[in-house]
Amino acid sequence: MADQEVQRRLAAILAADVAGYTRLMEEDEAGTVAAWKSARIEKIDPLIADKGGRIVKHTGDGFLAEFTSITDAVACAVAMQEKLATNPLDFRIGINLGDVIDELDDIHGEGVNIAARLENLAPLGGICISDTVHTAVHNKLELSFEDMGDQEIKNVSTPVRAYRILLSPRAGQSEVDVSAPVSGFEDRPAIAVLPFDNLSGDPEQEYFTDGITEDVITRLSYWHWFPVIARNSTFVFKGVSIDIKEVGQKLGARYVVEGSVRKAGNRIRVTAQLIDSETGHHLWAERYDRDLEDIFAIQDEITENIVGCGAKTCSSVAPR
Repeated sequence: MADQEVQRRLAAILAADVAGYTRLMEEDEAGTVAAWKSARIEKIDPLIADKGGRIVKHTGDGFLAEFTSITDAVACAVAMQEKLATNPLDFRIGINLGDVIDELDDIHGEGVNIAARLENLAPLGGICISDTVHTAVHNKLELSFEDMGDQEIKNVSTPVRAYRILLSPRAGQSEVDVSAPVSGFEDRPAIAVLPFDNLSGDPEQEYFTDGITEDVITRLSYWHWFPVIARNSTFVFKGVSIDIKEVGQKLGARYVVEGSVRKAGNRIRVTAQLIDSETGHHLWAERYDRDLEDIFAIQDEITENIVGCGAKTCSSVAPR
C-alpha cells in the first residue's frame, strides 16, 4: 500500500524571537520571564488574533505564527514591533510566504525554515521579509523597505532575496550624522563604530569586512541607549592610523568601537573592543572564532555586549 501523499498548503509564516535571551536570563531571570510573559499576554497574542493569525507554537524565547493573508501578517508584525518598543526585551521578526506541511500541532517545510532564517537577519526590534512577501505587500502597505540583497539560507539551495522593513517610529533608530548638531542626546553619549580591519591579506575581502562594520552600526542604531554616528562619518577613518581620543573629539563620540576580521575558508575570526575615547580605557573586548554561517549571531553578540557594557556606564557619565 502506497504511503499517504503529503499535503501541502500555502501560508504566511511569522517567526520571532527575543534577542540575547540566554544572556538576559543569566542576568535577571525573574525580570526577563516577567517581561516575556507581559509581551505575550498584553501585545503579541491579541495582535495576532486581531489580524486573523494563530500561534503555532512557543519556542521558549520566541514563537511561530501563521496567517492566511500575507498583508495581515506584515501589518501585524509592524504593529507588534511598535507596541513592543516599550518592552525591555528586543524582538526580531522574519516573515515568509511558502508551502507548509501540517503535523499534529506543528507545521514544517522550507517556508518555515526560511522564515526562521530571515528572523536571524532582522535587526534588533526589526522585521526582515522575503522577496515573495515584499512583492505581495510593497504596493498595499505604506511602508519603506531596504533591499538586503540575496542571502544564503542554511539548508536552502537557492539564495533568498531579503528586505528590511524600515520602522521610522522606533525610538531606537538613532543613527545620526555629525555634520549637523546633535540635539536631545545630551544625557546619552554618542558611539562611533570605526571600519573593522581586514586581516585576511586578500583585498577582495574588504567588502566582507565593511559589511560586518555596517551591520554592527545598523544593529546598534536600533537600541535607545546611544545615538550612533553615521557610517559616512566613521568610514573616513578607514585605513588611517588613528588616535582614539582624537577620533572621539572629531566625531563627538564618547565611545568608539574598533575591531578586525580574518576569514580563512569557512572559518572567521572577529575581534571587537569598546573604548572610552576620553580616557582611552578599554571597557570591553572579545574575540569570536566561528563558522562563517554564524556571522549574524556574532554581529548580534557584538552589539549586545557593546550595549550591555555601555548601558551600565551611561548613567554615570557626564555629558561632553
